[in-house]
Amino acid sequence: MDNIGSQSVEHHAVTIWEINRDRLTAMQHKLSDTPKLLSVAAGRTTCSIFKVPQTLIDINGKSYQPHIVSVGPFHHGQPHLEMIEEHKWRFLRQLLNRTQAKGMVLEDYLRAVQPLEARARECYSLTIPYTTDEFIEMMVLDGCFIIELFRKIGGLVEVEDYDPLITMSWIVSFFLRDLVRLENQIPYFVLDCLFQLTKTPESPTLAMLALGFFNLALQRPDTVLEKYSNVKAKHLLDLLRTSFLPSDLEHSTKPDNRPPPHVIHSISKLRRSGIKLKPWEAESFLVVNFKHGVIHMPTIAIDDFMCAFLLNAVAFEQCHSGCLKIVTTYATLLDCLINTSKDVELLCDWNIIENYLGTDAEVATFINNMGKDVTFDIDVCYLARLFDNVNRHYHSGWHVQLASFKYTYFNTPWSLISAMAALLLLILTVAQTLYTVLSYVNR
Repeated sequence: MDNIGSQSVEHHAVTIWEINRDRLTAMQHKLSDTPKLLSVAAGRTTCSIFKVPQTLIDINGKSYQPHIVSVGPFHHGQPHLEMIEEHKWRFLRQLLNRTQAKGMVLEDYLRAVQPLEARARECYSLTIPYTTDEFIEMMVLDGCFIIELFRKIGGLVEVEDYDPLITMSWIVSFFLRDLVRLENQIPYFVLDCLFQLTKTPESPTLAMLALGFFNLALQRPDTVLEKYSNVKAKHLLDLLRTSFLPSDLEHSTKPDNRPPPHVIHSISKLRRSGIKLKPWEAESFLVVNFKHGVIHMPTIAIDDFMCAFLLNAVAFEQCHSGCLKIVTTYATLLDCLINTSKDVELLCDWNIIENYLGTDAEVATFINNMGKDVTFDIDVCYLARLFDNVNRHYHSGWHVQLASFKYTYFNTPWSLISAMAALLLLILTVAQTLYTVLSYVNR
């Protein structure tokens, strides 16, 4: 019995685990590391330039990446962007040639930006691997290039004969799109610092120059430029987004004593219940309302630039912690209204959408993808009351049945003719019946 007991103890004895000292040291190092791919500062409102979430990239592909020009650190040095990188130095040289007469040399730009380095680094969601000298050089080179581009396009400075960046229209169109991509930004305060060093007394503001440049694609009235001439944005994408936000949309409220609103049906279903869409004049395509069974929406042109802007504005709102989800809500509204190419065709016929993108099916795909994997609080979004009121109208009583009847029997000339023929046949049948009855009575 004693031997059996001793064997049992030996069988259940626990071997002491020897800790791997190298592994322990590695773990201790990791405890002191800070996240680099998504920095701790990314959750602060001061952080405004983000790597786009992979879920959105999986849906919308390369819509968030620059195609011709790199701005800032995220895509710096990529081989397919080298062509414009060479021209940045040419633009900087031309700027220095003008300002040297006023005593401004390259060292002055570097010294002006250096105190902004720490603040600028915190604007990026990733830890920037470049040294101080490399980072400041990048900020100065990219910032001066953008400002000089705005001035050349705006006709404020002389343009070299046959400058390819200005005379080749395809390059300008790519500049327009690349400068609104979320991953392709530098902080606005860096741009403004460089702009203040180089402006002339009669120069328009930086915001007016930038919005004037983007107006090449938007063709908005000059009053818009003047309204936002002194706005302080986080970067160029935020500046353009801000110029589309009417002041009365900045603060949305939760509907009082009402159940939570729900997203609305497609336009094909809504019109069967008598709900119509009509275009109207407004300061921004974001101004949408619903009155007396009619959704009023400003006309929006869907083209390559607007697609780039909308996708990147939605990505910015999804990433920035202190940003109202205004463009995201509008994108969701379009996604609700459009399910198929037929819905796009209807909105084009009603002058709600101007399609410069391609087929109706391509527009439907773009809008449906734009609404995927985005989040916002429908209870407090700026269109909460519209969603609620449209759904109430859609599910309300007799007028829905009447509208459905009208849609079914009077929607086209042929259905109207068929309905009239059926009505005439019914009248003749009733008349014949009455004639037969009266003939029998009068015998």
